[in-house]
Parts: sequence; structure tokens; C-alpha cells
Amino acid sequence: MPEIRNNVVIIVPGKLLRLERKRDAVEILGIIALLLPTLAFLANGGLAGVTDAAGWFNAFNRLTALVGTSLLLIHMVLVARVPWLERTLGLDKLTHAHKRLGKPLLYLLLIHTITALISYSISDGVNIITSLINLVGGYFELLLAAVGLILMIAVVISSINAARRKLSYEAWYLIHLVSYLAIFASIPHQFTLGTEFLAEPLVAGYFIALYVFVGLNVVWFRFLFPIVQSLALSLRVTTVRPEANRTTSIVIGGKAVESLGAEAGQFFMLRVLTAKQWWRPHPFSVSASPSDTIRFTVGARGDDTILLQETKPGTRVILEGPFGVFSESKRTKQHVLLLAAGIGVAPIRALAESLASDPGDVTVVYRVTDRSDASLLDEVERICRERNHTLHVLDGPRPNSPGFLPKQLAGEQIAPEYARLLALAPFAVESDIYICGPSAWSNAAVQALKKLNVPKASIHVEEFAW
Repeated sequence: MPEIRNNVVIIVPGKLLRLERKRDAVEILGIIALLLPTLAFLANGGLAGVTDAAGWFNAFNRLTALVGTSLLLIHMVLVARVPWLERTLGLDKLTHAHKRLGKPLLYLLLIHTITALISYSISDGVNIITSLINLVGGYFELLLAAVGLILMIAVVISSINAARRKLSYEAWYLIHLVSYLAIFASIPHQFTLGTEFLAEPLVAGYFIALYVFVGLNVVWFRFLFPIVQSLALSLRVTTVRPEANRTTSIVIGGKAVESLGAEAGQFFMLRVLTAKQWWRPHPFSVSASPSDTIRFTVGARGDDTILLQETKPGTRVILEGPFGVFSESKRTKQHVLLLAAGIGVAPIRALAESLASDPGDVTVVYRVTDRSDASLLDEVERICRERNHTLHVLDGPRPNSPGFLPKQLAGEQIAPEYARLLALAPFAVESDIYICGPSAWSNAAVQALKKLNVPKASIHVEEFAW
């Protein structure tokens, strides 16, 4: 975070470079995890003596098994909520990488399955269907692996944008819990039938270590630690207050809440322990600078968020987090531009309240549909007035084409959005820029900033979607 000396904000030189080096180190670890089994396969003569079709299919089967298993474990650790990993990359980037790896991972597993069937069918002199029946019927471990592959296909299909738009968050969450079953179902055949695992103790030991590392991190950080911590801190809802635009602020209190170490701009996975809601968490950004309480401002986006708005004071909760690098810890510039739309104002409001700044350093742009019904607007106005931030509240109809600023009215001089933004925030190019709102709106804002040649490292986006 920036240092403050004699009430002057000091940005530590070289901070951006250090952050980038940490990210590079994490990416290199991922590449090494994929390369090691590949190099081991080649060093152990994986392609030696391959002369016929059956041999080539068998080699591809073995290689895709090794690479696919490594990628699968990387895929899981990305969302294991490992603290050092999350602090380096941020949960949004980890989740994005997790989504992008889903299809390549599935393709590798399908290639592994198909090449195995072809290799066995050639060797046994039978067709692929007969080979499939013989293998699945003859080995219980392969039957489990087939079930795991089917489950993995279902998970990947549910992640496709078209499918996600038709699924509720609750249905999507349940389907993704199935991915753990898919992984467990695929493990036995690797250690009882896998050529590399049986023939090379070092390779088997390497993957056992990876499985143990990923498994312990998933079990502890995804499931046990949030429960243990929340019960120890006796976290409960202390206040529920309706806000404008069908939003509600929910305040969480307990013992030593500040020990959670939350920063303004970060978010938690909130699990309310009621009969209907205990089994699934929901992500919400803190909407006020964290202290001895944590406040969330929840918009009515569906049946479940409506239930959350009806939570009674005294209800126990489990908090998983804090998560995200949408905070001052990633700040590298003196000037800051905060862009908010809709319920995305929650983390922006918290940042405006907590950012170290001199007068004029911070500019807030709040896009609203109706100024008279904008959530937390009175708080944002008060904070900006007290802290000498520049505030622009922009209301009006949406533009006909994709954009993040209000539609220009007849008689106004037509200007591109990046020029209009620069007029609102003259220091935009020299600023750290934090953006939170609906995905389409945030993407339009990022596109405008790219046309201003704002460095990618200076743009911090909190995706307002699951």
C-alpha cells in the first residue's frame, strides 16, 4: 500500500515490477508442473520403439494422461482459495484462468480416452465399441473413470456462457461440486493401470505429492478453515437496513472481526446459516471500510438474494475470505479513478472512503439509471465531500451501441466515450483505475481506457458476475 509521510501520499518505486515478478513466478510454476511429466515421459523412452499405429496411439494415450492429470490438478488449485496464490493473482484472475482451462482440459481427457480405445482395439483386433465394453466391463477402475469423464463433460457444458445464462447460481454451484466427484472417480485407474505410475516410482511419487498438496488445500481452504474461523469469531448478522434501488445493507459482527484482515474493495463468500441457505455461499464485496464489522450491500438479483435481504439480526454466518486484489494493495499511482455502476458501487464506495489521498487525487464516476433511486449515493456524496474527492454522478438513458456513459442527447456535441471520460477525469491516463459494475458495462469502460493507452496493469476490474 502507499506510504503516508507528513500527510503526503508516497508511491513506493518499483512496486509494479515486484508485483509482475510475483505473477510471473506463479505462471512459471504452472508451466513447470506441465513440463516435468512430459520430460519424464520422453526421458523414460516414451516414444522409443514406436513403429506401428497401435504404438503411436498408446504413446499419445500415455502422454495425454500425464499432461491431462497435471492440468487437472492445476485447474483445481486455481480455485482452492490458497492465500498466497490468491494474494498474488487475485481470485478474479484465478477464476478466469480456471474457466479458460476447462475446455482444453476436457479435450485432453477425451483424446486420452479415444487414443486408449483405439490402441486397445488395434491390439485386440476388435472394434472400438467392443473395446470400450471389454475395458469398462472388465475393470471397475475404468468404469469409475468413465463416470468421472461424463461428470466432467457436464461441468464444462454448464460453464459455457449460453448454459450459464439459463442456470441459476444455485444450480451452477451444485453442478460444480460434482467436479470433485469426477476427480475422485478418475484417481484409482491411474495407480492400478497407469503404465507410467506402475513402471516409474518417481513419476508416481510426483503425482501423489501433487494430489496430496491440492487435496489438502481444497479441503482446508475451501471447506474447513472458513467454518472453523467463523465459529471461533462467532460471526452473526447485527444489522439489516434497506437501501435505495432494491438493495439492502447487511452488517456482520463478532469477536475480533478485524483479524480477518479485510481491505476495502475486497469481497467475501457469504454463507447464511438458515434452513434454506446454509448449503451455498454467495460472493459480495464489502461496501464500507472494514473495521470491527463487515458490511455488504446486496442487490435483489434473484430469489436467493431476496432471501438474503430478509435475514434476521442474530443469524449466524460463515465468511470465506477476504478475496480479491481490487484494493489499495495493488495501487501504484498517485491519482486514482473509481468507476461504478449499479450495485458495483459497493466496493467503490469502500475504496473512496479508505484510499490514502491528497485533495484532488481521487475521481469517482458513478453511473446510475435514476439519481433519485441510486444505491448508497448519499454515502458516496458525503465521503467525496469530506475527503475532497471529485465526484461525477451520471444519469440518463443507455446508449444505442455498447457503452458505459449515458446516451448523448440531441443537440450535444457528439464525442467518443474515451474523450468524454478524459473530460471527466483529466488524470485518467496517469491513474490507477478501479472498475466495478455489470460485465458488459465494465467491458465497455475497459475498451475506452485502451483507446487512451492506459497501461493494462493500471486497470483493476471487479467482475460483477458469477
